[in-house]
Amino acid sequence: MQKHQETIRLFWTACALLFVLGMITQPQTVYEGAVYGLGAWWNIVFPSLLPFFIVSELLMNFGVVHFMGVLLEPVMRPLFNVPGAGSFVLAIGYTSGYPIGAMVTARLRAQKLCTRIEAERLMSFTNNSSPLFMLVAVAVGMFHNASLGPLIAGAHYLANLTLGLALRFYGRRDPEVLPRPVADRNTWILKRALAEMVTQQHQDKRTPGQIIGDAVKNAINNLLNIGGFIILFAVIIRLLTQAGFIGLLARALGLVLVPLGLSPAVLPALASGIFEMTTGTKLASEAAAPLLHQLIAVAMILAWSGLSIQAQAASMIAGTDIRIGPFILVRAAHAILAAFYTCLMFGPAEALTRSLIQPVFAPFLATAQPVSLWSASLISLFLLLLSMGIMIMLAVVLVILTHVRVIILRPR
Repeated sequence: MQKHQETIRLFWTACALLFVLGMITQPQTVYEGAVYGLGAWWNIVFPSLLPFFIVSELLMNFGVVHFMGVLLEPVMRPLFNVPGAGSFVLAIGYTSGYPIGAMVTARLRAQKLCTRIEAERLMSFTNNSSPLFMLVAVAVGMFHNASLGPLIAGAHYLANLTLGLALRFYGRRDPEVLPRPVADRNTWILKRALAEMVTQQHQDKRTPGQIIGDAVKNAINNLLNIGGFIILFAVIIRLLTQAGFIGLLARALGLVLVPLGLSPAVLPALASGIFEMTTGTKLASEAAAPLLHQLIAVAMILAWSGLSIQAQAASMIAGTDIRIGPFILVRAAHAILAAFYTCLMFGPAEALTRSLIQPVFAPFLATAQPVSLWSASLISLFLLLLSMGIMIMLAVVLVILTHVRVIILRPR
C-alpha cells in the first residue's frame, strides 16, 4: 500500500514538473489560458453560483435541512436509500449546477446527517449541470435553437435520476448506522419536523448577523477555490492542445466511438470535454456533424462534467471521509446513459418542444439580447424554492394519505 502511494506521488510530481516546463516554454499560451479561465470564472461562474452558495449555507444553519430530513425521510429512503436530509441536496443539486451538490453533501456528512455510503450515493446523482446553462447557454447561445433545451436537460436529468434509483443498492451492507431519533407515532410528522428545526436553531448560539456573515464568507472562499481550479485547467487545456495531446486523445476515442456510428467531427470536442465542460460543449455545437451526433457529444460532455469539475468536487469533500472514486465511475455511467436517452428522445421530443417553445424564444433570438446572469440566478433560486416546496407538499400529502388510510382500516 505504501509503495502504491509513493508511485502516485511520483506521478503527480512528474506532472507538476511537466506543467512548470510548459509554463517556461509557452508563456504566451499560459497567459491566454489564465485570462480565459479568469474571465469564465468572473463573468459566468461567480455570479451564477454565489447566490446558491449563500442560500445553501443559510438554509443549513437555520435548520431547514433538519426540517426536510424528518419530513421527507419516508420519501427519500425507499426511493434512493438516503436520509430525508438528502432531499435538500437533491433540490439544490438539480437547480444550481456543479459542484454545489458535493459541497452540501460534505456538510451533511460533517454534521453526521448521513453515513459515508449515503454521502457517496448523494454526491453521485445530485451533481448536475445547471438547468439555465443547458437551456440558455447551450441550446440558445451555442445551438441557436431553444427547442433543443428540454431535450438536452431532459436526457441529462433522466439519466442521473435513473442512476440514483440504481445506486440505492450500492453499499447496502454498510456497517455504519447513524442513530435516528425515536419517532413518536402519536405526533404528526410535520410537528416533529418543525420541532427538529427549532431545536437546531436553539443549538446555534450565533446571532442572525453572524450567520449571514459566515455564510457569505464561506461562499466566497468556496468560489475562490473553484476559480483556482477553473484557471488551472484552462491553462492545462491550452498547453495540451498546443502539444497535440488533445488531437491524440481524439484519435484514441475514435477507435471506440467511430465503429459505434459516431461522427469523427465531434471527437475533438469530446477530447476537450474530458478536461473542461464548457469548451467541449461549444466545440461540439460547432462540429461539422449531424445534429443528433452533436447532441450525443454534448450529452456525454455535460454528464462527464470534465476533470475540472471533478477536481472541484474532490476539493469540496477533502475534509471528509467521502471517496471520490464512486463519483467518477458514476460520471462515466452518466455519460453513457445520457447519450442513450438522447438517441431515444431525439425526434419526438425535439419536434414537440419546437412547437411549444420556439414562438416564445423567437423574439429573443431575433434581438439576440444578452441575458443577465444575476437575473438568471434569481430564476434558479426561484426554481430551487419551488422544487423544495413541491417536495415538501408531496411529503405532506403522502403523510395525510397514510394517516387517512390508517383511520379507514382501523378496526372498530
